[in-house]
Amino acid sequence: MRQRPFVLSSDPLAPFPPADSAMQEPDGLLAIGGDLSLPRLLNAYRHGIFPWFSPGQPPLWWSPDPRMVFATDGVRLSSRFRRGLRHSPWEVRADTAFEQVITACAKAPRPGQHGTWITSGMRQAYIDLHRHGHAHSVEVFEGDALVGGIYGVAIGRMFFGESMFSGRSGGSKVALAALAARLHGWGWPLIDAQVENDHLVSLGAVRMPRHRFLAEVAGLVDLPAPAGPWTLRFGRMPAAELAQASVP
Repeated sequence: MRQRPFVLSSDPLAPFPPADSAMQEPDGLLAIGGDLSLPRLLNAYRHGIFPWFSPGQPPLWWSPDPRMVFATDGVRLSSRFRRGLRHSPWEVRADTAFEQVITACAKAPRPGQHGTWITSGMRQAYIDLHRHGHAHSVEVFEGDALVGGIYGVAIGRMFFGESMFSGRSGGSKVALAALAARLHGWGWPLIDAQVENDHLVSLGAVRMPRHRFLAEVAGLVDLPAPAGPWTLRFGRMPAAELAQASVP
């Protein structure tokens, strides 16, 4: 394990050090510096690495051990929550409001956090990824009102979740469950959830040793998947569909 993070060069095509050489304290810190250019971000995700840093800091790159993941057939909604969805007017769509979702995620209050790690530069970097077909949002609407959403990065058949928000109670849960249901139907087995918290665990996230996570990612990112926006492929999913115990 490294005693200090690797310093990245200014070349956006320069390789990262092996993800399993990340520091133990703080857990998973691998590298520092570089930029949030499209080629560097895609290279990072392909190797199980993600950026996470506060305003005023240089980019920090992470690969924690263990990694939190959802099996796409393993997202849990409580029976009470599912019963409440049976007559829900909400509808779930994809890639129709990416900028709204990432902006709402940046503004959402987080327990124990002051401010947001989704800086203006981070926000623009993921908007660029979205415009190039690599980042996607799943959105929950009630009529024209956005009530929840999630966004992340897709490479091959691997989805790397970044952040989610609720504009109304349960909005993020519906977005996550709908995303998982669609990905499971497409043959995508995993959603990366990055680091552990109680909320993710309550929804079914589990720990995966980093060596296993990296092996899974290495295989999944090379599998073929249609490029471009998900809007038509995802379709429009009534949230009431998620009331079924077998979904996803």
